[in-house]
Amino acid sequence: MDQRTLYSSSSQASVLETNKVLRNTYTLLAMTLVFSAVCAGLTMAVGISPLAAIGMNIGALVLLFVVNKKADTASGIFWVFAFTGLLGGSLGFTLNYYAGLQNGPELIMQAFGATALVFFGLSAYALTTKKDFSFMGGFLMIGMIVALVAAIANIFLQIPAMSLAISAGIVLIMSGFILFDTSRIINGGETNYIRATVSLYLSIYNLFTSILHLLGAFGGDD
Repeated sequence: MDQRTLYSSSSQASVLETNKVLRNTYTLLAMTLVFSAVCAGLTMAVGISPLAAIGMNIGALVLLFVVNKKADTASGIFWVFAFTGLLGGSLGFTLNYYAGLQNGPELIMQAFGATALVFFGLSAYALTTKKDFSFMGGFLMIGMIVALVAAIANIFLQIPAMSLAISAGIVLIMSGFILFDTSRIINGGETNYIRATVSLYLSIYNLFTSILHLLGAFGGDD
C-alpha cells in the first residue's frame, strides 16, 4: 500500500467521521430544541415567576460546566437535556409577557421563523461552501464580552436605545457563532457532538430571544 492509498484511506475516514459528528449534532440539536419548547410551554402554562426564571437560568449556567465535563461520557446526553430543559423552561415568563401583547402570538411566531431562517441559511452556507470561519473566533469572543458588559451596565442605566443596540449586536454575534461552530465541525475542529450541540443551541437560544426583543420593541402593541 503506497502513500497515496494511505492518504486516500485517511481522507475518507476523516470525511466519514465528520459526517457522523454532523449527523449526531443535528439530531441531538433537534431533540433538545423540541424538549426546550415543551419545557417552555409547561412553564408558560403554570405562569412561572421572574424569580423562578432567573433561578432556572442560574441552574442552567451551573449545568453548562457539568455538560462540558461529562461530554465524553455516556451520561453527557442526560446533562444536555437537563441543561436545555432549564433554559427552555426559563423562557416561560418572557413568552407569557409577549403573548400578553395584542399581537404577541404573531411576534413570537415571527421571531421563531426569523431564527429558523437565519440558522438554516447560515448553516447551509457553511456546509455548502465548506469555508473555514475559525478566524472569527477572537472577534466573536470580544463581541460577547462587550455585549455582556453593556448589558450589565444597562441594568443600572436603563437606556432603551442601548438595550435595542445590545440585542441587535447579539443577533450579529450569534449569527457569526453559527458560521464559526458549523465550520469547526466541518473542518474537524470539533469532534464531540455533545459540545457542538450545546454551542449551536446557545446560538439559537440567544438569537431567538434577541430577535423577539427587537420585534417586540418595534412591532409590539399593548
